[in-house]
Amino acid sequence: MSELVQSSIQSLPLVYRGKVRDSYAVGDDKLLIIASDRISAFDVILGDPIPKKGKILTALTDFWFKELKDIVPNHLTDIDPTTVVSEAEQDQVRGRAVVAKRLKPILVECVARGYLAGSGWKEYQENGMVCGVPLPAGLKKNDKLPEPIFTPAAKAEVGSHDENITFEQVCKLVGNDIAEKIREYTLTLYKRAADYAATKGIIISDTKFEFGLDEDGTIVLMDEVLTPDSSRFWPADQYEPGKTEPSFDKQFIRDWLETQTWNKQPPAPKIPADVLQKTSEKYEEALIRLTGKGIE
Repeated sequence: MSELVQSSIQSLPLVYRGKVRDSYAVGDDKLLIIASDRISAFDVILGDPIPKKGKILTALTDFWFKELKDIVPNHLTDIDPTTVVSEAEQDQVRGRAVVAKRLKPILVECVARGYLAGSGWKEYQENGMVCGVPLPAGLKKNDKLPEPIFTPAAKAEVGSHDENITFEQVCKLVGNDIAEKIREYTLTLYKRAADYAATKGIIISDTKFEFGLDEDGTIVLMDEVLTPDSSRFWPADQYEPGKTEPSFDKQFIRDWLETQTWNKQPPAPKIPADVLQKTSEKYEEALIRLTGKGIE
């Protein structure tokens, strides 16, 4: 299976190329969204692709959209991606693309945390809070929180860091009504997914959701959902607070990069083939555990 580093669809106009996904216009109201095998770490797109990654992300996102569709509408249409491109371009979209409704993005990363990890742990050490949410004293790294919390971030341009913000700041950005709704959706989606994943031996430490508005002003879940790119997945049988958790996500490649002499600016170091393959295997293990199926 050859990796797709960058799509080159000529039959549709390119709208946007992100860290992982390339989007093309399908008429005025839909987008063809292709998940490449690119991977980013520390907000830098790495030069080496992860085998199967785009197809794993697409399969997992499709699975979650179906599992969670009763909570909030999502951006999927029922259009086969291979029908909107030329025959010569179908291999670029097969198994790794969706045709989605075109939405007005709500420019807030909606993060739900059930455990104290990553930037949340760093912030807690400084002031006992995460995104303005006070937490009990004495928590250890990766401790389970008393209740999941909403810890939003302001979306940044590609190559820049998203900035953690408070709920009050979200209200100023998007208005109280939308802010309340996306917080409620984020926590409800997270709790449902975390409960399901627990039955498969996976802890979802935290995850991020993105929402948009359709032409009627309805809030719609968009982009990717509960993938190893947007979440921390830990094996439940190895969970041990206070230590670094093994994971089914990009933490493996981040950990390797931390051992390198690198200032976290482009270009990133060249990633060894065995690290790329191991990352792919971790992603696919998450897919198999959660859905019962791997990539054919």
